[in-house]
Amino acid sequence: MNKFIYLFVLFFSLISTELMAENNYMILKLKHGNVEIELYPEKAPNHVKRFKELANTGKYDNVIFHRVIDGFMAQTGDVKFGKTTSSEFNLSLAGTGGSELPDLKAEFSDIAHTRGILSAARSANPDSANSQFFICFESAPHLDRQYSAFGKVIKGMEYIDKIKKGDPNSGAVSDPDKIISIKSK
Repeated sequence: MNKFIYLFVLFFSLISTELMAENNYMILKLKHGNVEIELYPEKAPNHVKRFKELANTGKYDNVIFHRVIDGFMAQTGDVKFGKTTSSEFNLSLAGTGGSELPDLKAEFSDIAHTRGILSAARSANPDSANSQFFICFESAPHLDRQYSAFGKVIKGMEYIDKIKKGDPNSGAVSDPDKIISIKSK
């Protein structure tokens, strides 16, 4: 009987681990192709939870990449002013809005801001992240332990590289590319 219980517990553990792992992979659809993202809930649990909630409810669908600086990063996620299918869409305000959910406390970690890292965008207040995020084109060590990194592109970074770049100084993008959708894998 003990062997049966042991095998049952082992089987259940393996199944739940597999389900949890699957839930931490996302597919970001862009016009150039699909991007696979791995999330790090053990490093930034609240940021991962928020990202998945907004993604899986369609809030990020049709949101523009409003700030894109070549050799640095592509920023998106303004679900208020950056969603092209919303009546509140406003290119000049994109980057100033967020979701109706409360801001998140910073979750700084040892994750380095290297190529492909997803990190929470925020204002000067470390506890002001809400819905916006950015993806690093290259290493940005000055952001380490200053921004809440919560995931990484593991496949399809070449499609991130194709996102339309903005002004070299401000990163502002005229006629920006957008997220088609982001969903759990």
